[in-house]
Amino acid sequence: MYFPLSLSPPVPAMTPSPTETTGSRDFVKQSSLYQEFLAEREEILKHKWIESERLGYDIGFERALLDWIRKHRDSWRAARRAQLATGAPAPAEAKKS
Repeated sequence: MYFPLSLSPPVPAMTPSPTETTGSRDFVKQSSLYQEFLAEREEILKHKWIESERLGYDIGFERALLDWIRKHRDSWRAARRAQLATGAPAPAEAKKS
């Protein structure tokens, strides 16, 4: 005997219009919060590579993330804030030019 999981009809997915999506993506990509996220992610990936090479196996992103947060995040953020306060371009921004 078959029992449906839901008696209500399926709800169609809400998809934004193409212009709405493009505008939203551009806004997000230009936001300082997103830029900080990308810079932090790049540092975590570097840490993952260095630690994986040191240990001789891939440690995975989650382990690298937790290790980097515990060991390096505070000092990295302080250095990044100081760098941005002096007006010097961040490393990720310098690569774009």
